[in-house]
Amino acid sequence: MTQNEIPYTYSIASNPVSYENSSLHVLFAGESQTKPSHALGPKIYDYYLLHYIESGKGIYKTEHHTYHLKQGDLFLIHPSQLVSYVSDEKEPWRYRWIAFTGTEADEQVRYTGFTLDLPVSSAGEQEQFSKLLGMMQQAFYEKKESAHLTSLGCLYLVFALAKERLLLESALPLVDARVGGTVKQMIQYMSTQYAHPISIEQMCSSLGYNRAYLSRIFKKETGFSPVTYLLKLRIDKSRQLLRERPELSVEQVSASVGLPDALYFSRQFKRFYKQSPTAYRKQVQKQPSDKKSFP
Repeated sequence: MTQNEIPYTYSIASNPVSYENSSLHVLFAGESQTKPSHALGPKIYDYYLLHYIESGKGIYKTEHHTYHLKQGDLFLIHPSQLVSYVSDEKEPWRYRWIAFTGTEADEQVRYTGFTLDLPVSSAGEQEQFSKLLGMMQQAFYEKKESAHLTSLGCLYLVFALAKERLLLESALPLVDARVGGTVKQMIQYMSTQYAHPISIEQMCSSLGYNRAYLSRIFKKETGFSPVTYLLKLRIDKSRQLLRERPELSVEQVSASVGLPDALYFSRQFKRFYKQSPTAYRKQVQKQPSDKKSFP
C-alpha cells in the first residue's frame, strides 16, 4: 500500500469535565491520518494545541516562521496566533493532538521551553508521546470520573518529555542547564526532607549521581558543600521552632529538624550562631513583642 492509499482517519474525544477557569485543563484529544495536502488555516485558536507527528511529514507556518516537520516532531500552537499547517502531498502526516488551557497554562508552557519563537521540537523516537496522548483520548472516550485527572497526569508527563528534548536542542550549553537544574533538585530534596534522618549519600542515590560530582557542582553554584548546606538548613529551621514553639524542649526541637543527638545539635547551633539554643531562646523571650525581628 502506497502512502497515497493509506485510509484517511479522524477521531476526537472531549474531556467530560467542563472547563471552569481551573489552573490547567485538557479540553480534548484526537488523532488523524490526514489526506495528502490536507490543510488547516490560516486561523487563530483561543487555546494551546499540541501536535505529535507519528508518521509522514508536512509544513507548519506561524506569523513569522515556516517549519518543515517530520515523524517524531512536535509543534505547539499558541493562543491568538495566526497559524496554518498542511500535510505533505506524497507522505501525509499522521498525528495526535491535545488542546489545553487554564490560568497556569502560559507558565507551564514557558517552563517547558516552548516560546513563540520556538514552537517546535524533535521528540525523536519516543513512543511515550503517542502513548500519553492516546491515553488521554481513550480516557475521554470512556467518560470515567477519573478522566480529567488522567489527562492532567499525562499532560505533565508530556511537558516533562518535551522539556528534556528542548534542553537538548537549546542554544544554551547543555551542561550548564543541567547543572543548574540538578542543584535546584538537591535544594528541593533537602528542603523537604531535612526533618528526616537523610544523608547526602541517600540524596545522591535518589538523584542518580555520584556524591563527588554532586558535591562539586553544588559547591560551585552555592558556595556551600551539600553537608554544610543541609546542616545550616536544619539549624535555621530549629531557630524558627525555638522562637515559635516555647513549649518544645531543646531535645524535641533537635529531633524535629532531623538531628536526634541533642548534644551534637547544640554544638552545631553554637558553631553557626555563637550561642547555645537555650541562650538563643532566652534572648528571644526577653525581646519586646514588637521588636522581635530575628531571621
